[in-house]
Amino acid sequence: LEGSRTGVFVGQWLSDFEGRLFADPEGVDFHMTTGSGRYATSGRVSYALGLRGPSLTIDTACSSSLAAVHLAVRSLRAGESTLALAGGVNVILQPHVTIAYSQSRMMAPDGRCKFGDASADGYVRSEGAAMVVLKRLDRALADGDRVYAVIRGSAINNDGRSSGSMGTPSRIGQEELLRAAYADAAVAPSRVGYVEAHGTGTSRGDPVEIGALGVVLAEGRSPDRRALIGSVKTNIGHTEGAAGVAGLIKA
Repeated sequence: LEGSRTGVFVGQWLSDFEGRLFADPEGVDFHMTTGSGRYATSGRVSYALGLRGPSLTIDTACSSSLAAVHLAVRSLRAGESTLALAGGVNVILQPHVTIAYSQSRMMAPDGRCKFGDASADGYVRSEGAAMVVLKRLDRALADGDRVYAVIRGSAINNDGRSSGSMGTPSRIGQEELLRAAYADAAVAPSRVGYVEAHGTGTSRGDPVEIGALGVVLAEGRSPDRRALIGSVKTNIGHTEGAAGVAGLIKA
């Protein structure tokens, strides 16, 4: 791979390691500043492997790693990357976020994610790191690669102010995103048989997401054709910056 136009796209929300290092200003040195922040994550991979394609660390909170995959796909389509490493990472080394979320009653008291269940009462923070290797399908087939899955399309958007609160998801925004993704993939929503959801197990987020899926996936669907919905967070918790790629790998 060295010298190739391989892109590195990393989703990362937390930078707890940097926070730990910088806790003592008198102990800070130059190497800490170049190796600990989010900005360095993708660059360190590109440097270690000698890769010369795009190198981005993306922070869009819990969607970071899927935003990374989206940008990697676009880079491959545009020809600026011949290969792409896309994924995310999450390491929890400081208590601040957990404390704030607990005070807001966003965390599941029993430490279990119960997505889509009437007893859903919060999400569970967890850690992880994962990457997928992406290549244009025609090139992968020509190179004799083992193809595990095909990303037919993707989309990205923002709710704007449609939810009434910056931290609350919007049905309108999610419905628009789903339609855009299926249009990009040239796949009719009625053909979709399974959706790996964001699925955090919160009483506010789950109804919005399931409601949006119900509206969009029902379009043109026969009553006897079901669409199943799941969330890897019920198994491993919410890996936040790495959550999207964890769900992608599960699917």
